Amino acid sequence: METKSIAVIGGGSWATAIVKMLLNNVEQVGWWMRSKDSVSFIKKFKHNPHYLSSVEFDVDKLVIDADLNSLVKQFDILVMAVPAAFIEESLKSITSDSLKDKIIISAIKGIVPDGNLIIGEFFNKKYQVPFENFGVISGPCHAEEVAMEKLSYLTIASQKESISRLLVNYLSCRYIKATVSDDIYGTEYAAVLKNVFAIASGICHGLGYGDNFQAVLISNAIQEIKRFVDAVHPIDRDIKSSAYLGDLLVTAYSQFSRNRTFGNMLGKGYSVKFAQMEMEMIAEGYYAVKCIHEINKVYQVSMPITNAVYNIIYEKISPGIEIKLLTEKLS
Repeated sequence: METKSIAVIGGGSWATAIVKMLLNNVEQVGWWMRSKDSVSFIKKFKHNPHYLSSVEFDVDKLVIDADLNSLVKQFDILVMAVPAAFIEESLKSITSDSLKDKIIISAIKGIVPDGNLIIGEFFNKKYQVPFENFGVISGPCHAEEVAMEKLSYLTIASQKESISRLLVNYLSCRYIKATVSDDIYGTEYAAVLKNVFAIASGICHGLGYGDNFQAVLISNAIQEIKRFVDAVHPIDRDIKSSAYLGDLLVTAYSQFSRNRTFGNMLGKGYSVKFAQMEMEMIAEGYYAVKCIHEINKVYQVSMPITNAVYNIIYEKISPGIEIKLLTEKLS
């Protein structure tokens, strides 16, 4: 595939990390964020004022704008890195014609609540973006470690290998290794589910369960992911590879995992609302578990951990009681 221009849509930590990665290989990177103040700050001080503020940008290589339509017109590849729950609001000024012939790459690890759609389905149904023009950036990879330039691995999934290969070239650098996949459904759903299981891991830690139990919990979680993605999109995939198991492990165990942090607060007795207020960042698993719960009404996959998290967050069942019941269902 010939060289194509690329822009990142979003102003959070993962969007900031992706811009940092791209600037290692791309001469000009577009960057949209909602806040005009943040745009002005970055242009003047070369740092994102709110996320990964230690990262310094070469602003001469950035086309940074708060006008989404203007940015979309200028770039061929659009990397979406806004929370799934707010993507419709963020893109409200965009039409299907605006995205005609664009390549959409999702760096979003969530489900669009209106319709319970993963990101590829959302762009296909709402904006008529063909699935062959869609791709996914998957982990295991935390933005904070990208900022510190610690060695990290990415998986780029697309039905069109030329798109995956191009993104691999754009993102690979001294501290980033990237590989390709054709499993856009599996990588998206696995990225969604691992946030749910990270909440479960945090809840259990907050309740005082130890490492021995965490090992059992996460062993069961990867089995739950496999059952679900195989039911939703049955293809030959190795669930033990880093895009699935690796992403689950880092999100369930890392100090940087906002979903684990959110769950830990619930386990310690914080209300859902208070935990969200304290976090000041989006825990995608909060929205995702409700969407997965709704989707699974169709597939009827055995998902005891997902059900436990749903019951704690949305049915307001005591975390201590719900996790005690869960312990009897794991092996």
